[in-house]
Amino acid sequence: MQPQLPIDVITIQKLLPHRYPFLLVDRVLELEPHKRIVGIKNVSINEPYFQGHFPGHPVMPGVLVIEALAQAGGLLTQLSHGADADGKLFYLVKIDNAKFSRMVVPGDQLELVVELKRTIRNMAMYACVARVDGEQVACADVLCAEVAQ
Repeated sequence: MQPQLPIDVITIQKLLPHRYPFLLVDRVLELEPHKRIVGIKNVSINEPYFQGHFPGHPVMPGVLVIEALAQAGGLLTQLSHGADADGKLFYLVKIDNAKFSRMVVPGDQLELVVELKRTIRNMAMYACVARVDGEQVACADVLCAEVAQ
């Protein structure tokens, strides 16, 4: 059974182990299980990293944009597998073809589009694109692996 969309941050916290200040997905807008997910990250001046990155010219670190995309991929996996995914942990193991085409600043709303390219044993490869106002700001291929606990 597919969950009711949009999926809010309270439900996201039940699916991902991340917490403040490292939970980087605020909402899920679209879901095609085992195929695609679209999430949102609202970028606020209150983010702790803006104090030092960079004073007077705040820019969201590119690695955190990639992390937000990886978390959206984790949500795709968790939501696709339902109860079968309960208690499983997935770790980012590889990033390929990362490109940053525009800075992300406070007030932006990151649209996180993640498509499952393939699964191999306990790993999943995702094609990821982040957009602001419909314009691509970053993209990457992300590989995540399930880790035995």
